[in-house]
Amino acid sequence: MSTTVGLIVGSLRKGSYTRAVAEQTAALLPKDYVVKQINIGDLDLYNQDFDDENRVPESWKKFREEMQTVDAVIFATPEYNRSVPGVLKNAIDVGSRPYGASVWDKKPAIILSVSPGAISGFGANHHLRQSLVFLNMPVVQQPEVYLGNVTNILDDNLKITNEGTIKFLQSAMDTFVDLINRLKD
Repeated sequence: MSTTVGLIVGSLRKGSYTRAVAEQTAALLPKDYVVKQINIGDLDLYNQDFDDENRVPESWKKFREEMQTVDAVIFATPEYNRSVPGVLKNAIDVGSRPYGASVWDKKPAIILSVSPGAISGFGANHHLRQSLVFLNMPVVQQPEVYLGNVTNILDDNLKITNEGTIKFLQSAMDTFVDLINRLKD
């Protein structure tokens, strides 16, 4: 039986470095893993009144249903103002509700943060990690995946050219697979 991994990217920008790295990293998973890209760009902003008053937007329903079909999640995020982009935080909030029906509960996860700067998205990575702890998602602890100066490792087609980076990302995916396998029923 294959394992389905949701790929959630916090950057909506065309030509996104984060998306390019995330897709190439996800491709390092074993052949029997299915990667499902989860679009978060069209999610209505979270407002608890919609859940409380049974007026859930169609975008939330679709997202929540889609997330129920994945076994684990790769979160890839750039850093905006030392945190995650609003679109990613909104997806986390939409998926965490209604209370007691979180789509995130017990799903293994790994976080990749990508930045053209030297700090490597450290702030976003740790802010996201804090939310995932609350959401009861087992997260790969080591290796932590921060890719700084990303423009130095990507060619004009946004392909990773640095062999050491590819080996590092492979080790992260191997650790992610180990975590998923340990948690399977």
